[in-house]
Amino acid sequence: MYENNYEQLTPIAPEPTPVTITPPPTPITPQGFNAGSPPSSDPTSSTPVTPPPVLPPLPQWRAPEDITPCGGGHPYTPAPQSTPPQGPAAPPTSPKEKKSFGSGKKILLAICVGLFFGIFAGLGFQAVTTASDMIFGSVEQASGEAPGAVQEVRVLEAVPAPEVSNALPAEETTDELKTTGLVESTQSGLAVVTDVTHVAEAVMPAVVSVSNIYTSTFNYFGRQYNNENESNGSGIIVGENETELLIVTNYHVVQDATTLNIQFFDDAVAEAQVKGSQPNMDLAVVAVSLEDISAKTLESIAIATLGDSDALKVGEPAIAIGNAMGYGQSVTVGVISALDRENTYHIGGYEFSGYQIDGFFIQTDAAINPGNSGGALLNIRGEVVGINSSKIGGSIIEGMGYAIPISAAKPIIEDLMVRETRARVDAENQGYIGITGVTVGDEISELYGLPKGVYINKVLADTPAEKSGIVEGDIITHFDGVAVPSWEELLKRMTYYRVGDEVEVSLISGDAVSGYDEKTVTLTLAGRPTE
Repeated sequence: MYENNYEQLTPIAPEPTPVTITPPPTPITPQGFNAGSPPSSDPTSSTPVTPPPVLPPLPQWRAPEDITPCGGGHPYTPAPQSTPPQGPAAPPTSPKEKKSFGSGKKILLAICVGLFFGIFAGLGFQAVTTASDMIFGSVEQASGEAPGAVQEVRVLEAVPAPEVSNALPAEETTDELKTTGLVESTQSGLAVVTDVTHVAEAVMPAVVSVSNIYTSTFNYFGRQYNNENESNGSGIIVGENETELLIVTNYHVVQDATTLNIQFFDDAVAEAQVKGSQPNMDLAVVAVSLEDISAKTLESIAIATLGDSDALKVGEPAIAIGNAMGYGQSVTVGVISALDRENTYHIGGYEFSGYQIDGFFIQTDAAINPGNSGGALLNIRGEVVGINSSKIGGSIIEGMGYAIPISAAKPIIEDLMVRETRARVDAENQGYIGITGVTVGDEISELYGLPKGVYINKVLADTPAEKSGIVEGDIITHFDGVAVPSWEELLKRMTYYRVGDEVEVSLISGDAVSGYDEKTVTLTLAGRPTE
């Protein structure tokens, strides 16, 4: 048995067999007795141990894991205290490792590579710059300029205008209107021309808007109806004579017109008459009486300068001016995309009764929209190098506009400008030939080998046609110098001629076997017989 001693346990009577006391699984928490109270002095006794009086709290202790009685008065050495169970034991931790500096090394490496690349890129750029300066410096020295000098670029500088009007015979030229003149473009180095204000200011007074009021006819359930319509286009003032201001445009702009109105640069409006046309070239010249134009308007307009389209080069600047969409004058800019571009387009109703235009045209990416037809295509000097036509390109493809080369159009314009101006004649006073005919179009011409024009299938007796020697089977190709590719077109031309007018008619006689001969007859128009 042991005596209860807080400092030391002294064995009283050692037992022959060692006694081992197993500690409880959970810490013993003092409840109603001091934390330092030892177990009962008799481990075999079943009598409950009476707790000693309550003492002041002492530091907690835990039951020893094993108590072994020792002889010889050896002092008691308590086993190391254990901690309460905390679940599965955590694995032993290794000593804390030092953080790695791998990311820092990567950053440092990237900076070094960047510096290395920058140094060599700078050296390469400096080498290219030095070589460029050496090359272009030698070019400047050869041209008389100091190396490194700032090149002067002068674009679109106006020069005095010529004294004569374009395309008119000398005896018909007047000095009442100024011309657009030339716009000088002097470039001592490479430059991209984006400012065309000088060209626009010089040439816009020479461009007009054309309004065509015409009557269309259609059938509906066997009844014929007429409808008045209006179309818009553009024109270019190309000359004047003693009594008229002359304007060139496309034929399809003035086709079938009952009334033509011209709007000038200052918005003044005057009525015009068709002076002459060449449908197979889609060209026409209209005239406005000078009496219908005010002095103020005459001061605000100008006569365009015609250039040379044969001198054009692909890639040079191109400027289009016209009455786009009927909204008024507008300017678009592009380049000459192609030259001598072969194209075919059709004007004037159905294919068998209209005109097929075959030719070589100027192609440009300057926008040419409906309403631009008849307007001016200009070079950088402000010269007219083409007559725009929206009919050629159509509305399907963008960036492909076409213009009639001015070098091909100029001879026709000069011929049309000297013709007699004719106004439409009322039906009672219109002249009469005395024939009936049909159209020889492309299909019939290829099938039967006939020339294109009006095939005469009947000549009435005692008419101007019979008296002039016209016979059945002849084909009319020109009436008063104007091509007539269809019967309908001949009837339209007749509406401008009065009874008693003398006209020349060009014919082709013969057949495909014996061949065809050309001849021209002169006839005097008679009045239409009363039925």
